[in-house]
Amino acid sequence: MKPPASLAAPASGASLGLLIRQVREAVWQALEKELAATGHDLTFSQFITLKRLAGGMASVTDLARAAEVHPGAMTRLLDRLEARGLIVRQADPGDRRALHIHLTDAGQAIWQDIHLCGQRILQQATAGMSETEASELMRLLQLARDNLTSETD
Repeated sequence: MKPPASLAAPASGASLGLLIRQVREAVWQALEKELAATGHDLTFSQFITLKRLAGGMASVTDLARAAEVHPGAMTRLLDRLEARGLIVRQADPGDRRALHIHLTDAGQAIWQDIHLCGQRILQQATAGMSETEASELMRLLQLARDNLTSETD
């Protein structure tokens, strides 16, 4: 199936992939700036890791996938978060090789503050959009992602 003419022609100089990458980079930079402005010395990947752990316990592999980093890099990131007292790693009693990672009380407390940073960046990114338009943007981006990651190709 051919893409719509508006996507096929490079009239604006921005392809879909480039535009999505630019939005991604802008969100990362804006969030890191917002975190710093509120006194939190965290990277985007650390934010995503804490966000994932706020939803419950996770493995290194789960966290690496969520933050889009290599598992070795995730281990170093977790070392830094653990040194700050934000997470704890516990051995899985059923599998000595596996670790369960979860937020400490301090990690839960910081999450209560930094998730507001994420909300402010979302509001900034969707400024000028109605709620319907913002919802539609999310729906369309999820559809594009799902179309590209479907296993039925």
